[in-house]
Amino acid sequence: MSMTDPIADLLTRVRNAIRVRATTVDMSASHFLRSVAEVLKREGYVEDVRTADGPDGRPRLRIYLKYDADGNPVISSIGRVSRPGRRDYRGVRELPRVLNGLGIAVLSTSRGVFSDREARAHGVGGEILCEVW
Repeated sequence: MSMTDPIADLLTRVRNAIRVRATTVDMSASHFLRSVAEVLKREGYVEDVRTADGPDGRPRLRIYLKYDADGNPVISSIGRVSRPGRRDYRGVRELPRVLNGLGIAVLSTSRGVFSDREARAHGVGGEILCEVW
């Protein structure tokens, strides 16, 4: 069966893994999903992102989740903004500030996948994929 929204699948897998206090989460790999996971890594929400071959020979993306010293997850909330049925595009001046800058929005721009801070620095807008805090 084909997947219509792989980004929502990534976010749901991360959300479910955090709820059961898992250290890693695996999923099918693609360049785009790896880019989204790399943004989460650059912003400090996950420990590491690696690609490896799965048992069937296809590439798998493994995300190592991050917890603080007390064992609480660094990601409190992660949710999809732009969906296949309702896309959300914003210009650089209209980019949201998630929790007044305490969280991030992940964007797909013409220059790649960036956090809202990186997109402002590059002066580009784009599709708001998800918000994390």
